[in-house]
Amino acid sequence: MAITMGTMTEEQRVSVAREFLLRLDKDEDILELFDDDALYYFPKRGLMRGKQEISEFLVQLGKFISVIKHDADRFNIVTQGSLVVIEGASSGVTADGVEWVAGRTHAGNWCDVFDIQDFKIRRLSTYLDPDYAGADTARYPWLQTESR
Repeated sequence: MAITMGTMTEEQRVSVAREFLLRLDKDEDILELFDDDALYYFPKRGLMRGKQEISEFLVQLGKFISVIKHDADRFNIVTQGSLVVIEGASSGVTADGVEWVAGRTHAGNWCDVFDIQDFKIRRLSTYLDPDYAGADTARYPWLQTESR
């Protein structure tokens, strides 16, 4: 993706957000999509500030996710000003070999809220269940009675 500076259209903002997800799926560099002082929130990790903290988190995340695929055909996209919200579904495999598929396992549905300005992600909040392997189920009674 060619990065240029200036006023952005809604389509360009959506393109940056989609590029982020596509690069995650291909295990390609996503850091260059972030502003140097970007903020990134991820469940069970909290708020990260700047590319260094984001990079450290991505290394940690990569240690327990082997494969991830975001189903672009199921994206719901809403934009307002510099914000792009994408709700979607994912599937993948953990480093331990546990597979998850949105709709079949409890993990996989997610929502990302991007603030994109000057062709860079300034802020990103990811909302999902980070227990991809389904290991944390004992604390939730509805998971004990649900037929899985």
